[in-house]
Amino acid sequence: MISVIIATYNAQSCLQKTLDSLKSQTNKDFELIIVDGKSKDETINIIKANTDIVNKFIYEADKGIYDAWNKGIKISKGKWICFIGAGDTLVPEAFEKYNNLQHDEYDYISAKINRIDEKGNYLSTIGRPWIWKEFISAMLIAHVGSLHSRKMFNEIGYFDLNYKISADYELLLRRGDQLKYAFLDFTIGSMPIGGASYSIASLKEAAKAKYFTGKVKLLNVVVIFLKQLFLFKTDIIRNKFKN
Repeated sequence: MISVIIATYNAQSCLQKTLDSLKSQTNKDFELIIVDGKSKDETINIIKANTDIVNKFIYEADKGIYDAWNKGIKISKGKWICFIGAGDTLVPEAFEKYNNLQHDEYDYISAKINRIDEKGNYLSTIGRPWIWKEFISAMLIAHVGSLHSRKMFNEIGYFDLNYKISADYELLLRRGDQLKYAFLDFTIGSMPIGGASYSIASLKEAAKAKYFTGKVKLLNVVVIFLKQLFLFKTDIIRNKFKN
């Protein structure tokens, strides 16, 4: 069984479409856990109106999305754990497609995700097979909708709350080149762009994770960070002149 965990806070504008995409799954062998950080809008009423699919619900203040995810992990029962955001959607065959890859030997399974704008227009597709030499530079795999084995959390712990943006990256870095990985060459859903995942702050956190997990030498951490910072600033300048 897959445990699907959604962290919410004031998500009334986008949560329903995420729930509808889960209701449409052809493989129904999953539980849905929603962890809400005491929303002040209609999020709670939307959750209450969807008790046909919401199996467990936590409503309390938290320290951010990774804290909410950790709470969800602790009450989940699935052998595999999947994190999606309010506003993300999965195609009906998503869990069905994953089904043949759910073997005990794997720590982590990912696929492809479409990036869309606020109007739902397609922008690009992200997600590629995990390769350690590429992963130490950047999180090039698609984390949305990917599967984490419960045994991995039992062995290496939960998300580190010292990271506000890159705890998902830091978690997988702990496994290093010993991560047992599978890739589904299929686009399982869509995610809206936005947030802090592409920012200088995220580059700094990723560099911190590489160093403190001990998986990348300090000199390499610095070199990778400087290259990424240059590309980031170049991209900003390029976009500025486009406008």
